[in-house]
Amino acid sequence: MNLLIVNAGSSSVKVRVLDDAEELLFERSLPRLDQGEVRPALEAALEGAPGFGAAGHRVVHGGSRFSGPVLIDERADELLATMADLAPLHNPPALAAIEALGDLWPALPQVACFDTAFHAGLPPRAATYALPQEWRDAWGLRRYGFHGLSHSWASKRTAELMARPISELRLVSAHLGAGASLAAVHGGTSVDTTMGFTPVEGLVMARRSGSVDPGLVLWVQRHGGVSASEMDAALEHRSGLVALAGTDDLRLVMAGADVGEARAALAYDVFVYRIRTGVGAMAATMGGLDGLVFTGGAGEASPRLRADVVAGLGFLGVAVDPERNEGSGDALVSPPGSAAAVAVVESREDIEIARQVRALLS
Repeated sequence: MNLLIVNAGSSSVKVRVLDDAEELLFERSLPRLDQGEVRPALEAALEGAPGFGAAGHRVVHGGSRFSGPVLIDERADELLATMADLAPLHNPPALAAIEALGDLWPALPQVACFDTAFHAGLPPRAATYALPQEWRDAWGLRRYGFHGLSHSWASKRTAELMARPISELRLVSAHLGAGASLAAVHGGTSVDTTMGFTPVEGLVMARRSGSVDPGLVLWVQRHGGVSASEMDAALEHRSGLVALAGTDDLRLVMAGADVGEARAALAYDVFVYRIRTGVGAMAATMGGLDGLVFTGGAGEASPRLRADVVAGLGFLGVAVDPERNEGSGDALVSPPGSAAAVAVVESREDIEIARQVRALLS
């Protein structure tokens, strides 16, 4: 049967219909919507779409309760609602889409697929924060990781491009977009990642800070009288590239750096530096590297970004071939015979979701 895939992100809602062969039959993209707008907008967007027998939703944060896809029922819906504040930019839009489809087609099976699920098996050394035990027990404080649907797809697709079993590969997946994270994927399993309890930890992003000293955050709150909600807004919306360069568009940051704008040059240097050092750290967790894959909007679209990240990673055996790196589509862009491959893979979270939905419903 055809499947409807709903990907409610921080800035848009993407809907696709895939057939049994994972071919894309229908696609629409909507801007971020207020809760009351979701139902009429989805109904209008799906007018003329081919029929579908079930829906799969990308839900960013599954907390400690969901380590795999789940069929939405009243109980699951209630549990998901309790986790909305763990990913405030993503979970509420996903829940609004689930509710809207339930109103429009009450008999339609709906499945939630979680970005955190791919990282649910992180080893304790990677998942554990050195925080008081009573806090960890009471609130489930641990590193969850995100972009799991993308990392899962990208690592499997890279193994196909390398013509090697994923079970024998040590891969670093770099999902680089408005949100950005790395994952160390050893034998097809996530063993470490840069995002943590929330999607704020890790790399510098378009508007998120990435990792900062928690002591710095506390200092600013004490000395600046900054409330928790103000700090949350600053770390989620007013940090990252937009704080450093005045824009969250990486293309404009690069253009500014090229003409000598100091802010833009610093922003780009910081952005690349954090990715490069993160790749090194991820490779260290696996004792080496067989492949590095770039995915996500910037990872797929920017040959320059890929080249600049890889330029400092020669000690891991990675390099890009300039001509191959300028190509398009899923491909290996490393020189033939490289010790470690470099790949570019289109992020197809929709296919990963569809596979999870079919597996659950069957």
